[in-house]
Amino acid sequence: MSDEPQQPNGEREPRGWAPRDPASHDAPGDGGDAAAAADGRDTPGTDGTAGAAGTPGTGPGSGSAKRTGRPKRTGWRRAVPTWRMTLGAVLLLALLLIGGFIAGYELVDIPPANASATAQSNVYLYEDGSTLARSGEVNRENVKLAQVPLTVRHAVLAAEDRDFYSERAVDLKAMTRAAWNTLTGKGKQGGSTITQQYVKNYYLGQEQTVIRKAKEFFIAVKLNREESKDQIFEGYLNTSYFGRNAYGIQAAAQAYYGKDVEEITTAEGAYLASLLNAPSAYDVVVHPQNKAAALGRWNYVLDGMVKEKWLTPADRAAMQFPVPGKVKPSTGLSGQRGYIVQAVEDYLTSNKIIDENTLATGGHRITTTLERKKQDALVAAVDDNVMSQTSPDRPADRNVRVGGASVDPGTGRVVAMYGGIDYTKQYVNNATRRDYQVGSTFKPFVFASAVANRSTTRDGRRITPDTVYDGTNKRMVQGPDGPTGYAPANEDDISYGPITVSTATDKSVNAVYAQMAEDVGPAEVKRTAIDLGLPENTPDLTAYPSNALGVATASVLDMAEAYATLANHGRHGTYTLVEKVTKNGEDVELPDRGTTEQAVPREAADTTTAILRSVVEGGTGTAAQAAGRPAAGKTGTAEEDKAAWFAGYTPDLTTVIAVMGQDPETGVQKPLYGALGLARVNGGGPPARTWAQYTEAALRGTEARDFDLDLESGVEEPLPPTDEETGPQDTGTPSESTPSTPAGTPGNTSPNTPTTPGNSEPATGGTDTGTPTDGTTDNGGAQNGGGDNGGTQGGDNTGGNDNGGGNGGGNTQGPGGYGFAPGNRGTPAPGPAAPGPAPGPGQ
Repeated sequence: MSDEPQQPNGEREPRGWAPRDPASHDAPGDGGDAAAAADGRDTPGTDGTAGAAGTPGTGPGSGSAKRTGRPKRTGWRRAVPTWRMTLGAVLLLALLLIGGFIAGYELVDIPPANASATAQSNVYLYEDGSTLARSGEVNRENVKLAQVPLTVRHAVLAAEDRDFYSERAVDLKAMTRAAWNTLTGKGKQGGSTITQQYVKNYYLGQEQTVIRKAKEFFIAVKLNREESKDQIFEGYLNTSYFGRNAYGIQAAAQAYYGKDVEEITTAEGAYLASLLNAPSAYDVVVHPQNKAAALGRWNYVLDGMVKEKWLTPADRAAMQFPVPGKVKPSTGLSGQRGYIVQAVEDYLTSNKIIDENTLATGGHRITTTLERKKQDALVAAVDDNVMSQTSPDRPADRNVRVGGASVDPGTGRVVAMYGGIDYTKQYVNNATRRDYQVGSTFKPFVFASAVANRSTTRDGRRITPDTVYDGTNKRMVQGPDGPTGYAPANEDDISYGPITVSTATDKSVNAVYAQMAEDVGPAEVKRTAIDLGLPENTPDLTAYPSNALGVATASVLDMAEAYATLANHGRHGTYTLVEKVTKNGEDVELPDRGTTEQAVPREAADTTTAILRSVVEGGTGTAAQAAGRPAAGKTGTAEEDKAAWFAGYTPDLTTVIAVMGQDPETGVQKPLYGALGLARVNGGGPPARTWAQYTEAALRGTEARDFDLDLESGVEEPLPPTDEETGPQDTGTPSESTPSTPAGTPGNTSPNTPTTPGNSEPATGGTDTGTPTDGTTDNGGAQNGGGDNGGTQGGDNTGGNDNGGGNGGGNTQGPGGYGFAPGNRGTPAPGPAAPGPAPGPGQ
């Protein structure tokens, strides 16, 4: 028995902590833990009896004074901060924020007005460094807040900051939300109050930097304490940029509506307020294709006024959109200079290189990709072949407009551009506008898609240049489930019967290409057009067979980019208009435009080039031969002959020319019947002749190169047609019309025949497809346009040039010319074909 004192229950008296037995830590059967012992937790006694936590142990060495400790965290719990650590971090962060705010508030003073409050000019240069243009002087006139009608002030508040008069200088919640949206890839978001915007406009600059944003924060807080809300609002209205080189609400009232701000109506004020969000995007005169977006923003402002009870619902319902007046550009931007400046600014802002407000502050030195020699050659070619042919005695000539764009296919550099006769007279850039149908210049995209997708006809034959289609006039397009209800007419209602794809391309046979689009799959055709270079949001670029006839309204520059992809063997690179930008001696970062990708297989692009060479050699584009170079190209005409196109290329240069009709007063698109002294203005006429003269001059002094084509197996380059190769007899009328039968109406009646002044035989116009026009430049109309084939040249030779004459003859190849081995069936049209938006325009 132990000599130690015993408890009444027989247990030994605890005498504090027993010495730890190192040997027992690792002993088999030991239920204890060194860590547990170390932090005061009970461990099994050495006699094998576990002591209860917080009670005297029963084993040897257990003491009655044993302390109860906090369990030590193990595993993942060790990574979680304790509440003490969390509280300490929060307190530290709060101290830093408070200290930072106090330091910033004390250190950042309200500076004097910045230099950009009296903005500088931007300088635009040719690629060789010579001066191209200089932006004009700043247009600004300050007014008192009381001069601005109350409804106009409310419109601005509804657009930009509805809680301005009740909120603090800075909206931290909105700033946090904007920063989060930007970081998470939802696009750059605005979170600034009117006070912050005024500080940015008047005291700082438009640079998107953290330092500038921090200064803006503290200056806004100080300014809100030192100036009244009315003073801040007045400053904001006088410094904001509204587009058209107008700074301030007074300058904007004059620039858009030709009157002082006191006379601006509520509807006009709502439109001016809309411009603050994106001036160029919402100018419906400069960019008529953006009218829908502008209307949406205008409605947003008015609805906001109703919500804030600044406008009654009845007054809101009675308002109509106030179309602004014409642009009054600086005389320093006359001729082509204004169009180029506009295109360059659109390029910089749309590619997010420089935002619009920053660009408007000026001080930029912008080197373009335009080459002076080629630019001068393009202007001269347009003047010689189009503008010099106009006469004040012909009413139709007042409607003539021309757009042109020339691209280096190897680099994507835009080397020349023609926007119109004079920016101070015709303010819409005809090279970049997207409201005229491209006509049959779209057809090569259909064929390229057929080859790329190894598509077949409905009876399983591979689609090649030598594939025979039924060219019967108004032939019903057949889909996977039978007739689609779409039966487009050929130009002049000519029926060709069996005809090869190559010859159908030469003659722009609508019946063939509409069926081919259905065979390939309209969705695949649309995808190929986008891959080649057309913007995905091109108006009326839809997945219907009618797209083969060119109902889409891509711009001249868009088409030049797409044709440049064909010229570059199917490799696509986005066009570039800017070579270098500097400000204050520092370079502005530009996106990498040097990379290209294979949009379509080389065989598809090169085989398309082969059939387009045939168009120039003996089809509707023979006028392009005057360039004296191997060339490929395609003519096209918009519905009702409202535009005539020629898109062509050599191995070194891709150029697209379009002659358009537009009323100079109303902006409504007009047919070109009788313009330039011609019964019809066709793609093979003035556009092709302009292309040829420009191309010859632009490439003069350089070695002529032939196309290096990698054709798909069995395909040979086409030869010029012989005298023995003839097509069907036509009417002898120089005509380009391609009336179409609306979907669901088989066997349409004969098209209308408009009378052409000075023409002994009527030119066949397009039939109305039932799509209404709205009388604005936003809608090119919905009547059918014309084809490209011209008149005859004696005997049985048909086809000819677009201007009613020239080389005739078809281009039907003999057996074996374009042999493909039968392949797998191509992509069928997805489901029963739905009717297109408007049966197609002409060739």
